[in-house]
Amino acid sequence: MSAADSDSASPAVGNALDRVLVLEMVRVTEAAAISASRLIGRGDEKAADAAAVEAMRAALNELEICGTVVIGEGERDEAPMLYIGEKVGCAGDDGPKIDIALDPLEGTTITAKAGANALAVLAIAEKGGLLNAPDVYMDKIAVGPGYTPGIVDLDKSVTENVTAVAKEKGVDPSEIIVCVLDRPRHDAIIAELRGLGCGIQLIPDGDVAGVIAVTDEETSTDMYMGQGGAPEGVLAAAALRCVGGQFKGRLVFRNDDERARAAKWGIDDLDRQYDLVELARSDCIFAATGVTDGSLLDGVKRLRNGTITTESVVMRASSGTVRWVRGEHRNR
Repeated sequence: MSAADSDSASPAVGNALDRVLVLEMVRVTEAAAISASRLIGRGDEKAADAAAVEAMRAALNELEICGTVVIGEGERDEAPMLYIGEKVGCAGDDGPKIDIALDPLEGTTITAKAGANALAVLAIAEKGGLLNAPDVYMDKIAVGPGYTPGIVDLDKSVTENVTAVAKEKGVDPSEIIVCVLDRPRHDAIIAELRGLGCGIQLIPDGDVAGVIAVTDEETSTDMYMGQGGAPEGVLAAAALRCVGGQFKGRLVFRNDDERARAAKWGIDDLDRQYDLVELARSDCIFAATGVTDGSLLDGVKRLRNGTITTESVVMRASSGTVRWVRGEHRNR
């Protein structure tokens, strides 16, 4: 990813995403990551998630915004806080109207087992800018920037997608590296990739980081494909809107209850294939802080002198700005 030093391309004054919110978002993800990090390796997924949720909610409620959680921990009867529809921020109705997609701890199992790539993640956009995706699965495919628009498509086979990317890259399909969640439901995808001779990066969890990896040449990951959470799909799409790349997603409904949940949030075309700008439609800001060490970010570290260090990334779509932020927290 490339870095930039200013938001000179930002919209004129009046955009609800005021520049001050860029670094404010990092403070929110830092708070969640630090809180969750106390549970790394403790084997308690629920406690780690609860700690991140509580810290992120408290940090959001300090912001001068009128925020609405459009992707969160679940519906109100399933989540005591940061539920879909919850209002956050301290500005009341006079504040900028902001839609928020969040995952206070992307990788609860990773954190409990002290694995790699756990993140605290959020994305914000002006009201109506993010898809209200229900908490169901989503078929996903993603590539980084620089390819012909529409080069990947969920209606194409694994072989067709890999071959198209390889052709534009000027390599044999066997040289393409694909990131896939290590799940039994992906056995057919993995078998087809093996048949092509592709390199496969199997990850245990954390598909937001997996999707973002396709934008960073240092990871050597060319593509992401497979089925993961729809909320994580929207978060990943928001990140790609900021740095470039292509993403396709299609919601997967396993039963009538999930279809009814989709209808509740205004989704009536259950077979629709969403592209990047349909998932994150407007200017948006994406922020993530590492909880555990990973390919994207270093995790939270506690030094002997009591200082806590964090590493974060924050991106903005309108300016194409990517900032890497290293924080030192001395009073925790």
